[in-house]
Amino acid sequence: MSSLVVRRTALAASTAALVLLATACGGSSDSADEKAGDTGATQADKTPSAAPAKALTAAELEKAALVQADVKHGKVATKVPAVDDIAQDKVKADDEACAPLAHLQAGSYVGKPAATAKRSWLDDVKRPAKNASTEEALLIGIDRAKVIETLASYDDGGAEQVMKDLKTAAEKCAGGFAYTAAGTKTKMAKVETTQAPEGADEAFAVTQTLNADDVKAPTKGVVVRKGATLVYFTSANLASAATGKDYDFPAELVEAQLAKLG
Repeated sequence: MSSLVVRRTALAASTAALVLLATACGGSSDSADEKAGDTGATQADKTPSAAPAKALTAAELEKAALVQADVKHGKVATKVPAVDDIAQDKVKADDEACAPLAHLQAGSYVGKPAATAKRSWLDDVKRPAKNASTEEALLIGIDRAKVIETLASYDDGGAEQVMKDLKTAAEKCAGGFAYTAAGTKTKMAKVETTQAPEGADEAFAVTQTLNADDVKAPTKGVVVRKGATLVYFTSANLASAATGKDYDFPAELVEAQLAKLG
């Protein structure tokens, strides 16, 4: 195996913690009986209703959040490990204009929701071909998307305002930004809005390029709004972090979540 791939893979593994992938090679689901391709340029906004929708309670969000039965593959964790549950006040952007993107990247939320719920999802392990080289087998073994999902419900039009703030931040911070999460500094080389999923009242999707040493790797975020509820999806892939190559965002998670929200 080339020393470059080994080194980049090691860098990717350490960098992964910054994009909420510290458990990507050994993630788990806490409940066995519980069972977007790319998504991500902003979907044309739908006109918000005159009267803001009612915020859901924490119990309602927990009921609406994904469980294992809602997904066709991968593992859903309903009890999210601490490494994937960074408190909002532990995330600080160097430029306040980029704070919404920093919170999305850290797997947190924007603004002041009335209630939240959280999940994580880890894709299944891919099996290398029998004749794969050691290098190929290593990369295939870590080619797993990891997603942190945060549901947040807002009072008084707060969800609509957050969507505006995210879109504004993507425009202002297109050239990159830096932020600190739980004491760790992370640099993003660039921000690019991409095609957002259908089926929501509003949707936003973005690819943020992580810059760590000589590794520049894409990470992907999607935010969808249904009424007063936002669902944040933050994703990354260890193989992508090691090689810098693109990866597919698991759009089926967004589809499944929107279906549960109704």
